[in-house]
Amino acid sequence: MATLNADIPDELYAKLEKLALAHNISINTQIILLLEKALLIEVELDERRKMVPKLLEESRRRREQLPTDIEWPDSTAMIREDRDR
Repeated sequence: MATLNADIPDELYAKLEKLALAHNISINTQIILLLEKALLIEVELDERRKMVPKLLEESRRRREQLPTDIEWPDSTAMIREDRDR
């Protein structure tokens, strides 16, 4: 296992210590858990970014499949009719 030394502010260390104590684990274990969580979130964000072009293409494809000969009512007339009630 690799060793990592980092100078961190006392305030941050106190927060880590408090969090580790609340979870009944060592500060070292708490740091590892937080790093793993942060890296997992980053991986998930990368995967989501890669899915954007696919989702856009799927959206375009679905939009093209919609019927275009539908006559939609004029929203202004509908609002006016509703107000006249």
